[in-house]
Amino acid sequence: MATYNTSDFRKGLKIQIDGEPYLMTDMNFVKPGKGNAFYKCRMKNLVRGTILDRTYKGGDSLESADVETVDVQFLYRQGEDYVFMDATTFEQYEVSNDTAGDIWKFLKDGMVCSMTLYNSNPIVIEPPNHVELEVVECVPGAKGDTATNVTKPAKCETGAEFIVPGFIKEGNVIKVDTRKGEYVERVNS
Repeated sequence: MATYNTSDFRKGLKIQIDGEPYLMTDMNFVKPGKGNAFYKCRMKNLVRGTILDRTYKGGDSLESADVETVDVQFLYRQGEDYVFMDATTFEQYEVSNDTAGDIWKFLKDGMVCSMTLYNSNPIVIEPPNHVELEVVECVPGAKGDTATNVTKPAKCETGAEFIVPGFIKEGNVIKVDTRKGEYVERVNS
């Protein structure tokens, strides 16, 4: 298995600590006026989602994690599980609700997502950064509400609710940022 030296440390690095995969979310190089330089690292456990802060001195090394990222297509929901398929190998993955998290808010049939596999098991599923969803239910805007900051909840085709501006109506298609879970803009079709 490959190892990373401290000179290779960077944000986005996937490493293994105590037999579990971690993603390096933050790395700061610190060179004090006196003494040796060190690396302050913040890592997120890819299985449990916990955060770990560690400090390493120059010359330390970490093992690379046995993780693989593949593009998968969402097929359907089966009870509490979600079924995805790798478009190149046609291998299907069943992902539990616990692993999927809030991805249901953005999933549409046939949508291509990014899946991280650890020992050939899915551990992280990420939808595209932006998705377009149709508004199926929202209260009509009140007459005279033309202020720019008037908002209201709108239910989309996936069943999720998002806060949208007052001018959005049923049947509109909106763009949603999946990283923040927020409305971005109305899409003209």
